[in-house]
Amino acid sequence: MLTTPRHPRYDILFEPVQIGPVTTKNRFYQVPHCNGMGHGKPQSLAAMRGVKAEGGWGVVCTEEIEISPFSEIAPHFEGRLWDDSDIPALRLMTDACHAHGALAGAELFFNGYATPNRYSREIPMAPSHTPVKATDPIQARSMDKNDIANVRRWHRAASLRARDAGFDIVYVYAGHDLGLPMHFLSRRSNRRTDEYGGSLENRVRFLRELIEDTKDAVGDRCAVAVRLAVDQLLGPLGITSENEGRDAIAMLAELPDLWDVNIADWSNDSQTARFSQEGYQEQYIAHVKSLTTKPVVGVGRYTSPDAMVSAIKRGVMDLIGAARPSIADPFLPRKIFEGRFDDIRECIGCNICVTGDNQCVPIRCTQNPTMGEEWRKGWHPERIAPAQSKDTVLVVGAGPTGLELTRALGQRGYEVALVDAGTRVGGRLINDAALPGLATWMRVADHRMLQIQKMANVNLYLDSCLTADEVLEFGFNRVFIATGACWRKDGLGRQHRAAIDGISQVDVQPKVFSPDQVFAGAALTSPVLVYDDDHYYMAGAMAERLCQQGLEVHLVTPSVKVSEFTDMTMEQLRIQAGLLKMGVRIRTSTAIASVSNGPDGLRVELSNTYTDARTSLRCACLLLVTMRDPVDSVFAALQARHDEWHAAGVKSVQCAGDAFAPGTVAAAVYAGHKAAREMDTDVDMQGAVGFRREMVGL
Repeated sequence: MLTTPRHPRYDILFEPVQIGPVTTKNRFYQVPHCNGMGHGKPQSLAAMRGVKAEGGWGVVCTEEIEISPFSEIAPHFEGRLWDDSDIPALRLMTDACHAHGALAGAELFFNGYATPNRYSREIPMAPSHTPVKATDPIQARSMDKNDIANVRRWHRAASLRARDAGFDIVYVYAGHDLGLPMHFLSRRSNRRTDEYGGSLENRVRFLRELIEDTKDAVGDRCAVAVRLAVDQLLGPLGITSENEGRDAIAMLAELPDLWDVNIADWSNDSQTARFSQEGYQEQYIAHVKSLTTKPVVGVGRYTSPDAMVSAIKRGVMDLIGAARPSIADPFLPRKIFEGRFDDIRECIGCNICVTGDNQCVPIRCTQNPTMGEEWRKGWHPERIAPAQSKDTVLVVGAGPTGLELTRALGQRGYEVALVDAGTRVGGRLINDAALPGLATWMRVADHRMLQIQKMANVNLYLDSCLTADEVLEFGFNRVFIATGACWRKDGLGRQHRAAIDGISQVDVQPKVFSPDQVFAGAALTSPVLVYDDDHYYMAGAMAERLCQQGLEVHLVTPSVKVSEFTDMTMEQLRIQAGLLKMGVRIRTSTAIASVSNGPDGLRVELSNTYTDARTSLRCACLLLVTMRDPVDSVFAALQARHDEWHAAGVKSVQCAGDAFAPGTVAAAVYAGHKAAREMDTDVDMQGAVGFRREMVGL
C-alpha cells in the first residue's frame, strides 16, 4: 500500500493539518452540503458519507443540522439534534467516517428568518422584525435578550450532543444568508439599536458568543469551525470581502479552530459552470489567511489537482473544500494519491445535485449515477458485480446512456460492442456542450471514453447506422438501444397537447425550426422568436447563442419566468438577467395560439395563459423548444421481429435512456448504469420496489 503520493508534486495535498484538538490526515475537506436525506434517511446518509471517507476525504461534514424546532426547515430533509433521541442516527455517519480514518464535522444551524417553521409552527425569530425568506405569508419576530439566551443555550446543548454522536468538528454557521449569526452580522437584516446592533463590533457579538459557548462546551475534544460568507455580493447593501467581511474575521481571527469561508447566498456559493470557472471564489476569500493563524478552508469547484496545489502554495487556503466535486467523485483524493488522474470523474457544474435537496428527494449526480444509491441499492462508485454469464452485448448509440452502459458492462467483464451512427461519441452532449457556458458537460462523454479505451473487452464502431437486420446479423446475445431523442417542431409539449394551429402549413414550415436543426447548421434570420415550453436550459441557451450571432431575439414562454426549472439548479436569475442585458425581448405567461405566414414574415398570435388576451408578433423564424420524441425505430422494428431473435442468438432487446423516455443528462447516465447493473440479475420489472426503504420507527 502506498504511503506517499505517486507524484511528489502532490505531496502537499496529503499533509496532515492540525485543527484545534484534532488532526486531519490530508487537505481534502468535504464541506457541509445538503443531500435530501438528513434526518429522514439516516442509513442512506451514513452510507453516502462513508463512501467519501473510503475515497480518501480527510474531513467529511454533514448538511445543516437543526438544533431546535424553533428553526426547522421542513419539508427539506436536513439533520436534526433537537434532543438526545437524534444522536443514534447521526452516530451512524460518524462511525462510517471513522471506519476509514476521516474526521466527521457537524454543521449546527439556527436559520432565523430563513425558515418559516412549517412543521413545528413556531414563530421564526430574527434580529429584527422581517418577512421570512420563503414566500410563506409569515414574518419573523424580533428577538429579545431572552430569545438570544435561548438560542445560545440550544446551540450549546446541540454541540454536546454532536460531541456525543462522535463528531470531531462542530460548526458555528454564519453562511449563505441562512445562519442567524449572519443575520445579526449584516446591517441589511439587523436594525437593532442595542448592543447587538449598530456598529460592526455589536453585530459580531452574537457570533462571538456562539463561538465561545461552543468552545467552552466541546473545545477540549472537538474542533470548533466557523462557516462565514465573507461577501454577500450585494455591494454596499451587504457584507463585502473588502470591508465588513474582512473586519469581522479580523475581530474573531484566533477564536475558532478553523475558518470555512465562502460567499452568499447559496446560489452564489454554488454557481454553475455556465456562470463561473474553477476557483471562482478565490478573489473573495484570498485575504482571509492573512488575518488569522488558524487553518482556512475554501471552495471553488476544484477538480484539477494542480489547481488545488496552486491554491495552497499561493496561500489562499490550507484545506481544499469541496461539495460538488466530492459528489461527482467520492474517490477523488485516492485517485490523486494513486496518480490515476484519468479516472477522476470531474464535476461538470450542472447543479443537478442541488435539485435533489430543493425537491426534498435524495441527491443525484450527472457524473456519478451511484450518488444517493449507496445504501438503498448497494451501489458503489468504484465497484460493480462481475459478469454472471458469457453473453455478448451490443449497445446501439454512444450518447450518455450508451457510454455509461458500455463502460459499466465493460467493467463487469462482458464483451461489448458500442456502435454509433455519428463520427464521434457523445450523442446529445456534443450539441449541449456547444451552447454558451456548457463546455464542461462534455466531461460526461470524455470520462467514459477514457475508461472504455482501457478495456480490451470493448470495441467501438463509429459512423455505423444499424438497421434491425444488421442488429440481428451482429449475433450478440444482449441488445441495448440507446439512440437518444429528437426535438419536435410542431409545438406539442406541456402547454400544447396538440400541434399549434397553423404550424403545419406548407408556407409556414420552412420558417419553423427545432434545436436539432440549429445544431445541424440551419441559418436563422432576424427577428427570431424562441418559444420555451421545455423550461430547462435549452431555450435560454439557444436565445443567448442567437444573440451572440447578432440576431434580434424574442423569447416567449407559458411559464412565469424564463427557464423555470433552473430555479432548482439555482441559476434562473442569472439566465433571465443575462438575456435581458443582451437585449432579448421576453414575454412570460404567454403561449402561442396560432402561426401563419405573410408577406412580411410569420405572424405569431400569442395568448396570455391567464386571460387568453391576444396579441401578435411578427418574426422571420420560429424556434420551438417544447418536447422531444424518442428515436426508437430500431427498437420497435426489433420488437416486431421477436420471433427471429432466437435464431440470431438474441436473448433480449432493451431500450434505455432518452430512446425510452427523454429526460435530463443525469437521467440518461443513470439509465445506462442501472441497465448495466441489472443485466443477468433477478430484478423484477413488473412492479417490485427495487431498493431498500428506510421505515420510520423500525
